[in-house]
Amino acid sequence: MGSWCLTVRKKNLRKLAKGKPCQVRIPHHCSFDDSTTVLAHIRRGGVAGMGQKPPDLCGVWACHRCHDIIDGRVSYPYEDLEQHMLEGLCRTLAAVSKEINV
Repeated sequence: MGSWCLTVRKKNLRKLAKGKPCQVRIPHHCSFDDSTTVLAHIRRGGVAGMGQKPPDLCGVWACHRCHDIIDGRVSYPYEDLEQHMLEGLCRTLAAVSKEINV
């Protein structure tokens, strides 16, 4: 296992998300309220079954409004959501790598 993986495993990515800027930034929905940011898990790619959360590496920093859309509590066009989640995942991974100095 690479050193990056070991470093990430030592961090609690859910705690790291708290108070950080939303990285999903869904237009006309994002609250940009850092106090509501959590690690929102993306359920794609068959990495989790029914009633299971994906690994924390499959999560994005999302404000409460973006998280509601990701979890399906608020409807949003699927294709657009896919794009926002991919961009959010890339921004989240970049931010995490800066936080843990890798």
